[in-house]
Amino acid sequence: MMRLLLVENDVLLADGLQRALRAEGYTVDHIDRGDLLMPALEGGGFQLVLLDLGLPGLDGIDALKILRQKDKQIPVIIISARDALEDRIGGLDCGADDYLVKPFSAVEMIARIRARLRRREPPGSETLHLGELEIDPVRFIVTRRGELVNLSRREMSLLMQLLRHRGRVLTRDQLEGGLYGWNEDVESNALEVHIHHLRKKLGSDLIRTVRGVGYSLQGTME
Repeated sequence: MMRLLLVENDVLLADGLQRALRAEGYTVDHIDRGDLLMPALEGGGFQLVLLDLGLPGLDGIDALKILRQKDKQIPVIIISARDALEDRIGGLDCGADDYLVKPFSAVEMIARIRARLRRREPPGSETLHLGELEIDPVRFIVTRRGELVNLSRREMSLLMQLLRHRGRVLTRDQLEGGLYGWNEDVESNALEVHIHHLRKKLGSDLIRTVRGVGYSLQGTME
């Protein structure tokens, strides 16, 4: 339900990691150079970075230093074959939130991603109430009038985007950026279809259309 940025120059490894992450419901975009990290993040919409160190263009440590100097608070998990103690300590001291030594299992990587993203949720956010809805943003569970609502991955991702920015109007580009990777083909009416399904399942008044601008979430959060 989250959008991740993978910075890895090993093509085969990057492909395998993307497949594993997408199978878990994450949207993943990939770059293979350290000097592309900041331009990629400027577009926004990412919740976490998986960062290799031995990168062309700019070493991962140097890219991480620049990221933190610019006060970017996005979580970063280093994924590297550099397994010496000083490398791990150096990576964490430069601002990484976690450090995974290659080779590692996809299961462990995904568990660490979940743990890191959970820490970003404010205290007491395990259950949110919005009108008839009860939303667990950590486990991605939604109930309406006590009944479980089955949402697709895209629908849940869209709902979570609107929740995180409640009170703001999000544009089509912002919403699509959180739903789809750079290389995914997007139908021209795909966003409208997801909005329609959310309104049908969660209430017709849930999402307000601001004509010519975008969409915002209605209601007061408890």
